[in-house]
Amino acid sequence: MTFPATTVPTRHPMDPEPAPSTKARAVFALGLAAFLTGALVGGVIPATVALLLARQVRRQAYDAGGYLLGAAWVRRGERLAWAGIVLALTALVVASIAGLLHLAGTTGGQDFSSNTD
Repeated sequence: MTFPATTVPTRHPMDPEPAPSTKARAVFALGLAAFLTGALVGGVIPATVALLLARQVRRQAYDAGGYLLGAAWVRRGERLAWAGIVLALTALVVASIAGLLHLAGTTGGQDFSSNTD
């Protein structure tokens, strides 16, 4: 018994060549910068830019119909950006608690010497 030869589907000659998205790598780089500087509260700015840029990349990838590569880089960059935002918020909460504890530990009135009436 012989089986029919299977043919591999070929692309249409007018189809564009799949191309990597340069913005996807930028999202990852900004997300990494946000993660690394998140504890210093400076990571909020690159995280915000990364999330805005990721939105553009997703829209462009949808419009490209699957011929724009880099979705994994965008996912990683978004995760790192959100982690940077969480680190920045954690740093702000810890600084606020430390400030409140420092404020609570100080005396309320004027400190006079022991020989003053």
